[in-house]
Amino acid sequence: MKDLHSHITIVSAIGNVVLAADNTPVAIDLQGYDSAEVVLSIGIGGITFSGTNKIEFKLTHSDDNTTYTDVTTADMLGVTVSASGIIKSLVAAHAAAAVYRYGYKGGKRYLMLLADFSGTHGTGTPIAANVIKGNGADNPQAAQA
Repeated sequence: MKDLHSHITIVSAIGNVVLAADNTPVAIDLQGYDSAEVVLSIGIGGITFSGTNKIEFKLTHSDDNTTYTDVTTADMLGVTVSASGIIKSLVAAHAAAAVYRYGYKGGKRYLMLLADFSGTHGTGTPIAANVIKGNGADNPQAAQA
């Protein structure tokens, strides 16, 4: 078996939480790593999503942690990015929990992920998002147990 454990670090982009409104994005620093994977864990929708009542996950990136721009399809693996850096849209019923993953290859130092709520969300939706930072310059990576 190959050793993945010694070559990755995982950081939280959105903590395990039930949200009914936008989160406050945190900066994810990728310095010292050559790869990154964004992992969304989304529970059963608190509402029936639609084109009006929706959640859009927007990913931005930055070289300086000050000026952020939207990612594009050229910056990502496994997804065609919609307008404004949207990597995932919940616009229809989300009846079962699911996990989604997207590779980042944009080359900037910082990432931020926003769960952007539109419309009315009387009941929250369970959400968590992590960034797996891989291929670190200083391996093995520290244990996170």
